[in-house]
Amino acid sequence: MKLKSATSWLRHSMSSACLALAMTCGIAGASEVPLVDGNHWVASSPEAKKAYLIGMANIVQIESAYQADQPVSTSKRFSPTVTKGMQGRTLASVQDAVDKWYAANPDKLQRPVVETIWFEMVVPGLKKTQ
Repeated sequence: MKLKSATSWLRHSMSSACLALAMTCGIAGASEVPLVDGNHWVASSPEAKKAYLIGMANIVQIESAYQADQPVSTSKRFSPTVTKGMQGRTLASVQDAVDKWYAANPDKLQRPVVETIWFEMVVPGLKKTQ
């Protein structure tokens, strides 16, 4: 999927996901929002998993936009690092990889999904681009 069409798709999908989330969750404080781990992941529907990944992608986009005018080196920014490490991946391939990782590691369901994505996809992806 090309970056431009992926961005449009993500924006459209994220709007729907945010609306659905707002309608079902209401207002929650940070202490009320659980860190999504493998237990949550394996119990979630494919649609909920996709919404989670879209939310993660949106965070990366928001951070990129927020820091666009900052003089910080690109190599020290979170979003460019994630983007570079996830090159060539789609939402479906990330969802599939996370599903497979938790299936292969049922004793590690307490591991946060974001940590799984970072160490199993982003870091190896960065090593490929070096």
